Amino acid sequence: MYLGIDLGTSAVKTLLVDGDERVIGEASEALTVQRPQPLWSEQDPNAWWAALDRAMRRLRQDHPQEVAAVKALGLSGQMHGAVLLDGQDRVLRPAILWNDGRSGAECALLEERVPESRQITGNLAMPGFTAPKLLWVQRHEPEIFAQVAKVLLPKDYLRLRLSGAYLSDMSDSAGTLWLDVAARAWSAEMVAATGLPLSAMPGLVEGSAPAGVLRTELAQDWGLPPGVVIAGGAGDNAAGAVGIGCIEPGSGFISLGTSGVLFVATPDFAPNPAQAVHSFCHAVPGRWHQMAVMLSAASCLTWVSRVTGAASEAALLAEIEAETQGPGSVLFLPYLSGERTPHNDPHATGLFSGLTHATRRSDLGRAVLEGVGFSFADGLAALAAAGTEVNSLSVIGGGARSPLWGEILASILGKPLEYRSGGDLGPAFGAARLARLAVTGEDPRGLCLPPPLERTILPNPAWREAYAARYAEYRAAYRPT
Repeated sequence: MYLGIDLGTSAVKTLLVDGDERVIGEASEALTVQRPQPLWSEQDPNAWWAALDRAMRRLRQDHPQEVAAVKALGLSGQMHGAVLLDGQDRVLRPAILWNDGRSGAECALLEERVPESRQITGNLAMPGFTAPKLLWVQRHEPEIFAQVAKVLLPKDYLRLRLSGAYLSDMSDSAGTLWLDVAARAWSAEMVAATGLPLSAMPGLVEGSAPAGVLRTELAQDWGLPPGVVIAGGAGDNAAGAVGIGCIEPGSGFISLGTSGVLFVATPDFAPNPAQAVHSFCHAVPGRWHQMAVMLSAASCLTWVSRVTGAASEAALLAEIEAETQGPGSVLFLPYLSGERTPHNDPHATGLFSGLTHATRRSDLGRAVLEGVGFSFADGLAALAAAGTEVNSLSVIGGGARSPLWGEILASILGKPLEYRSGGDLGPAFGAARLARLAVTGEDPRGLCLPPPLERTILPNPAWREAYAARYAEYRAAYRPT
């Protein structure tokens, strides 16, 4: 039995998986995001721990025998967050999250200090990454910066609480701007540029390697056996790739979660920072990956449902399907939290255009689904510009539950989309696979296979021409801030 723990932005999720890769049980606890100032996005790390504790106790209550048989657990989590700890492991301030945009000036400063930073890290300096956040703290909260002894990523803060180990994996660490991504090692030059010693960084392991053992007292509290191994784990997108079987070069997926991701596995380090493509280490040895990232995806559907008074996202999707029959006349830019690929603009904002007295809630909803699709088209174009071929695309995340959204995406991208069993389980399932690899030593290529194919959604040929024209309008609608 293996346990996957995923620390998302909106929830902590736990997943029990048996030796035949059947999901035995799951439990999740909701999280909230604090936005005390414009562009800020923060969470209290202690709230993550409290949510994990509640989820584990509920999982034990529902599946006591299975929990007692767990051999290893894996961690996945939201990337780029900065958890600042003092010498006694006390949290110094709320964690600054991946979608926080306050450190734009610090990005320019970092690249000025290290002119070759893009070659070292494979990425543009963006406000969402971890290193610029530390420069911001140094400049604006010097009394806190002076106390920093360790900087951990969100899931690795949970690891510290679980095991006492200061460790991280390659995939998550690649999103800090402190990693030499080709060498899979910390860059002393990048770390020094943010005023930190290398001792502030955690140790590094591959995602499929052992990285700590669960504390005895926690095992007793949660009904787990003694000696449970904790795998290195992964950033949420790399963990999702492991879960969906996306580790071979050219295989890819679309993640329709709070944010949107177009992920493609690569055999080598192949950066394209000019178009804000992320080039990171994969969660398994000898693999890298590229990502085009949209800061708002399914969260746009949540937003439009709320502001239009829809009963739920599902209710709005049903309304869109019933009332709209093809590409709409309303255009939407999904930049509710700024944007990364391809614009790297934390100040970008959302936009509706083409509104008339005849516009219905369903038209707004469809425009949101299409706008997210056009954002993915931007991402696909950026990957192609880097010379990356996408041989196959699966769909994961909560948005994968909507066939209509799948048809819209397939038609905009001009590619068939594969939906696989358990695609909505996402990173937690990949974390459970990494847990298994950490104790069995199996070849990842033998375990990390795609789950059974449930359906394939093909592009709608009747929509392709209209979407091509709308995409041109979409591209023209963005104005740099």
